[in-house]
Amino acid sequence: MTTKSAAAAAQSTLYGYPRQGPDRELKKAVEGYWKGRVTADALRATAAGLRRTTWRQLAAAGVDEVPTGDFSYYDHVLDTTVMVGAIPERHRAAVAADPLDGYFAMARGTQDVAPLEMTKWFDTNYHYLVPELGPDTVFAADSSRQVAALGEALAEGLAARPVLVGPVTYLLLAKPAPGVAADFDPLSLLDRLLPVYAEVLADLRAAGAEWVQLDEPALVQDRTPAELDAAARAYRGLGGLTDRPKLLVASYFDRLGDALPVLAKAPVEGLALDFTERAAANLDALAAVGGLPGKRLVAGVVNGRNIWVNDLTASLTTLGTLLGLADRVDVSASCSLLHVPLDAAAERDTDPQILRWLAFARQKTAEIVTLAKGLSQGTGAIAAELAANRADLASRARSPITHDPDVRSRAAAVSAADTRRSQPYGDRAAAQHAALRLPLLPSTTIGSFPQTAELRTARADLRAGRIDTAGYEERIRSEIQEVISFQEKTGLDVLVHGEPERNDMVQYFAEQLTGYLATQHGWVQSYGTRYVRPPVLAGDISRPEPMTVRWTTYAQSLTAKPVKGMLTGPVTMLAWSFVRDDQPLADTARQVALALRDEVNDLEAAGTSVIQVDEPALRETLPLRTADHGDYLSWATEAFRLTTAGVRPETQVHTHMCYAEFGDIVQAIDDLDADVISLEAARSHMQVARELAAHGYPREAGPGVYDIHSPRVPSADEAANLLRTGLEAIPAERLWVNPDCGLKTRGWPETRTSLENLVAAARTVRSELTTP
Repeated sequence: MTTKSAAAAAQSTLYGYPRQGPDRELKKAVEGYWKGRVTADALRATAAGLRRTTWRQLAAAGVDEVPTGDFSYYDHVLDTTVMVGAIPERHRAAVAADPLDGYFAMARGTQDVAPLEMTKWFDTNYHYLVPELGPDTVFAADSSRQVAALGEALAEGLAARPVLVGPVTYLLLAKPAPGVAADFDPLSLLDRLLPVYAEVLADLRAAGAEWVQLDEPALVQDRTPAELDAAARAYRGLGGLTDRPKLLVASYFDRLGDALPVLAKAPVEGLALDFTERAAANLDALAAVGGLPGKRLVAGVVNGRNIWVNDLTASLTTLGTLLGLADRVDVSASCSLLHVPLDAAAERDTDPQILRWLAFARQKTAEIVTLAKGLSQGTGAIAAELAANRADLASRARSPITHDPDVRSRAAAVSAADTRRSQPYGDRAAAQHAALRLPLLPSTTIGSFPQTAELRTARADLRAGRIDTAGYEERIRSEIQEVISFQEKTGLDVLVHGEPERNDMVQYFAEQLTGYLATQHGWVQSYGTRYVRPPVLAGDISRPEPMTVRWTTYAQSLTAKPVKGMLTGPVTMLAWSFVRDDQPLADTARQVALALRDEVNDLEAAGTSVIQVDEPALRETLPLRTADHGDYLSWATEAFRLTTAGVRPETQVHTHMCYAEFGDIVQAIDDLDADVISLEAARSHMQVARELAAHGYPREAGPGVYDIHSPRVPSADEAANLLRTGLEAIPAERLWVNPDCGLKTRGWPETRTSLENLVAAARTVRSELTTP
């Protein structure tokens, strides 16, 4: 191990931290503001208090340098759009009238103005607001939020480093604005954007920043020579500024590849790199370019995306190797801790043995501080921590929770025949049309209906013992009756039971499968004020008993129309969980698929003729490097087919995906061999329909005509126009009519009107198609 003097400069730092507060105070304040119950000043005070509490806790834990600018009311990419003045034309009046209301209008839309498009932040489950740019975009610096946050931290007496989305990543994440030619390249605006970043950097330096971090995660993806040249040009320009802080350029989520030598040569003072398993190649690549002589290296050796305890000994070995490759090596997580819950110590109902295996944001912070201490002072200074860590790792490795021989034997016996439907799609489609007798342009919803306060209260009352199981189930039956009745009166063709009994589309199933653990306080931001509690996939997976058959069968008993059975697919069960890291993902996916296959078969046996297996995370989990796509898509699509292939030809299998870029996985969508797919399309103006058509997708599809992530109610004419656009790409006999996604987060008044308009639009366009 290194000597004290060799590593005396090692410090601990973070790229970002969870924003919500221990009791989701930010969510409550923002939603209260939207509803008029919280004033703007009270919202700002809550936000300032959360920032201050976080910084104080980090400092108390021993963090040497805290991040600023990572906090956001809604989304950090949207914050960057405000910082550079790239406000879409349709939102400028609102922003000018009231910056806070205008900010939320860009995020959520209004009844009259559509929001920015939303999609996944790389391969995480976080959603960002997509910048809209065009050749006429004029940038203008507004560093007020960034400067104010830095000032707050400095007033606490802390060493603070502002964190900004870098200019290259910002432009690579952007899309052409509505009305701009589809082939417009936002990166062409780089030379126009860099002076704005220069102004922001100068403002931050004047406010007291010694360092500023510029995040460039887009550079871990495959990049063209022109894009790499743009990155080199950007950092030559920013690095050459005289009025600026020191610059730390950060990447994460994967290996940098060809971008590493570009950044290593740039005239900046430091790089922050991911050195966890998925980006381990960065170590050899850094050595190959001669390291970073004279520069600072922030080494991301603690996994910022998962919740398992770090192997401290292995991380110290990596850090020791890095010492010879930079002038100064500091310790951090692999990325912002935004992607993990706040504090594992809050999980008081978790088995203490299992709790030893878990590290949320606070525990990861402690790991980072411990590693920095060990790097600076030697392993003797952290001997007790290393011994406890080895015991925790050994406890997990030998636990019977992680190994079930029966599950493993069943998974090993899967054959290719188990992943193929008994008849080709054409024959199945004919059988399904004869059995279901649906009209042209059949209408449906994605699955969930509004999760009302009454439903949430009923669940809380059941947990607290204020009502018994019989009382709770009567409430669920009543809600299903209401949902079915509404759908029938509205005229929807394929119904759903509304999922009133489900707290979350992954957690609900995880709580009924062996091998999964649920948390009570493990909230993680998905987008805006939407937080989820990803379950922990800790061991081998099996299904002890049916999970959905009872309520689906009950809903079907209330109507003659088909009611869809609703399941979450195996890849999404992995992607929206904290998945085990002690075996290949493909092995875990196969176990989950077999458990879900049992549920699909039981639904069919109970008389369910339409079964939807949602896979919104198929694109999200796509590796960031093209070279890794093939292996992933092979096992991911196989897992879906393993789930669904056991049903009869006349049973119609649906799947659903939302809020991702689908164009580069159309072949994989085809390989799922689902009979019908529904996809998000309203915000992207039916782009996915055109992508399916360009591929020659042969099956039925429902590109969404109702953007459910906005409170605005689409008119019947608006939905009809989107349908007509969809018909330009997908033949009427294969086109479905549906919202973009589930309706869980919407209220009943807007849901009623929106679905009535959706059905009216379907009838109007259907009439146009059938009238001579």
